[in-house]
Amino acid sequence: MVAQGTPVVFVHGLWLHSDSWGAWVDLFREKGYAPSAPPWPGDSATPEETRKNASLVAGYGIDDVVAHYSQAIGELDTKPIVIGHSFGGLIAQRLLGQDLAAAAVGIDPAPIKGVLYLPPSALRVASVALRNPANRHRAVSLTEEQFRYGFGNAISEEESNELYHRWTIPSPGKPLFEAAIANFSPGSPATVDTKNATRGPLLLTAGGEDHTVPAAITRLTLKQYRKSTAVTEVREFPDKGHSLALDGGWREVADSVLAWLEERSL
Repeated sequence: MVAQGTPVVFVHGLWLHSDSWGAWVDLFREKGYAPSAPPWPGDSATPEETRKNASLVAGYGIDDVVAHYSQAIGELDTKPIVIGHSFGGLIAQRLLGQDLAAAAVGIDPAPIKGVLYLPPSALRVASVALRNPANRHRAVSLTEEQFRYGFGNAISEEESNELYHRWTIPSPGKPLFEAAIANFSPGSPATVDTKNATRGPLLLTAGGEDHTVPAAITRLTLKQYRKSTAVTEVREFPDKGHSLALDGGWREVADSVLAWLEERSL
């Protein structure tokens, strides 16, 4: 049974505007939650404005984004459920590990520190930023072709292109650089408190066709939580790519998340 008005905070990842959560926000509101989708620091009100003001998003790292959402959560009356996609899934795990969330969902989440294996497809997507060291301090954009490979490979080219023009924005390159050296950096901002046994439940999802965060990464992320007795579960969607939260099949993923929350009385 959903407590009336239980807050849900949606966290987008790199290259997508917070407006891409619109259908989820509407659905969760219909189900009795109090949803919101705050933008990353530096993002403008719309995708179009963000593209015109790309320099405003440059330079922000993982810690900056966590602090930004921590502040938003602090303005709520109670701990929210945090649902994040891609890098937003990493942010959601950090917030949960810090006991700032009642529960969290990482939809095909970016790898946290401790995940050592990065499949070639994930490296190809990350190379959009990593191939130029100067991108650490810049805003980085995807081309239509890069979006098709990283996000839209499991849907039609027509739909992929429509999503690209509707929702994509420039994003800071810094988080990708931080994630790339996470396992060599003692104070990495990609570190999650995976041993926290008193945190709320965590659901991770894996898309079987995901190029950006292949299912192998999600399975390895699950293993990082083996020393915690807190609830950590994975649900896999074999035919889905990285666009699973915003393409025409989003409702299947959303309904699965809602069912999991109901199972946990959240």
